[in-house]
Amino acid sequence: MNKQTILGAGGAIGTDLAKYLTEYTKDIRLAGRNPKKVNKGDELFPADLTKREEVFRVVKGSAKVFVTIGFEYRIKVWQELWPTFIQNVIDACSDYKAELIFFDNIYALEKCSIKHITESSSILPQTEKGKVRAEVDRKILNAIEKRKVRGIIARAPDFYGRFIASSVLMNTVYSNMAKRKTSQWFCNADVLHTFGYTPDLAKGMAILGNTATAFNQVWNLPTDKALTGREWVSLFAKEMKGKDKVRVIPSWLIKSIGIFNPVLGELNEMLYQYKSAYVFDSSKFQKAFNFRPVSNEQGVRETVKELGRKAG
Repeated sequence: MNKQTILGAGGAIGTDLAKYLTEYTKDIRLAGRNPKKVNKGDELFPADLTKREEVFRVVKGSAKVFVTIGFEYRIKVWQELWPTFIQNVIDACSDYKAELIFFDNIYALEKCSIKHITESSSILPQTEKGKVRAEVDRKILNAIEKRKVRGIIARAPDFYGRFIASSVLMNTVYSNMAKRKTSQWFCNADVLHTFGYTPDLAKGMAILGNTATAFNQVWNLPTDKALTGREWVSLFAKEMKGKDKVRVIPSWLIKSIGIFNPVLGELNEMLYQYKSAYVFDSSKFQKAFNFRPVSNEQGVRETVKELGRKAG
């Protein structure tokens, strides 16, 4: 049995992950509210993954379970859904002897660690969303320690790619440039900020989940070097023939707008990630798998080209 299941298929990571899993198995199950085929032979498994019985139904028969689900970006939703959901996944994986590969972000980590994020960076959240992610991480790590499951926490930084809605960079830079407007950046456009290219992050997930020696560890997924906000804008301007200018939005203005704009209101507590350097270190992965990430230049080029094809 080598059925590999994606919980939360169809998003920025899940879609590319389904493609890369074909290198390891032909038995791929895509689970979500309305899953759509990525590969010809995919098994579609519609399910409400907020319900315990549905999680068990999906996990049953799986050898590996990849969690790439993304709940609505609201703290109340996260507090209500994430801890219960991940406990259900852990319990189901334990019962059915499935391996768990969890796609994580860096919210649970100590604020000062973002200047150099490694696998050993401390889990010490200082935001409300970070506290939720820390609880999720600890549940997985505890289950691994107690040998309840074989698992992997695969961390990723902010990311970019052809899925605009799920990326801050794509919304503030690409979308504005596509409308011939000035690109935007939060707080400070002169500090370094790592963004992961979604195909590389998904490929990294597939590699980790299909490498026996990778389990029961935390891994940083592969990314290219960090660039400043202005450098990211320049890359998109070059490929889109757009304005190589950026409007920096100060934190006080974001906080004020957040009173009327729920999305910016939810983002406010995460602005520390834009005030200082945000450097993601994936050297452990790159050395272990002799992996060379797609360069930022190539990633932006491919993203703009792909979105151009979709628009056309």
